[in-house]
Amino acid sequence: MKMSLRELKVCLLGDTGVGKSSIVCRFVEDSFDPNINPTIGASFMTKTVQYQNELHKFLIWDTAGQERFRALAPMYYRGSAAAIIVYDITKEESFLTLKNWVKELHQHGPSNIVVAIAGDKCDVSDAREVLEKDAKDYADSIHAIFVETSAKNAININEIFTEISQKIPLLERSETGVRGLKLRREQSDLTRERTCC
Repeated sequence: MKMSLRELKVCLLGDTGVGKSSIVCRFVEDSFDPNINPTIGASFMTKTVQYQNELHKFLIWDTAGQERFRALAPMYYRGSAAAIIVYDITKEESFLTLKNWVKELHQHGPSNIVVAIAGDKCDVSDAREVLEKDAKDYADSIHAIFVETSAKNAININEIFTEISQKIPLLERSETGVRGLKLRREQSDLTRERTCC
């Protein structure tokens, strides 16, 4: 049986060291490297998953968190179906930075972009500086997806991408594209590609 394939561009934003690359590597490769190097500019990975009667091919841009790369971010979130903004639950400052990313997305990002907030490193909750309730209340206030994740322990990593799929409207059979996303026919075998991590 053939299924519709949709390409969904997703960008990850947030401070350096919050766990963006680890989330992507856990999702795409189911791996975790505690000594992963900081991303330079951006890295790109893809993974295709089945969602209902469609295949969703996530085109994932993992952007660098260092301040000197901040100006590059718009070229990654423009045209994105979703943005995952990551903060570290043990660093309150990273949560404040997240709010700045939200403002920037609302001002300059696509009007229909799906926003997801991920509080990473929930495996070290004894060092928590950001309360889960505070983060969830904030996410609710901006109508964003919210999950606490642990790339290290593989907690809620697949779930955040599943929730993104749920927020993207399903295509009608007569449609050839929606929201600027490409649609084509492809065999239903699940594929993974890796170009960088």
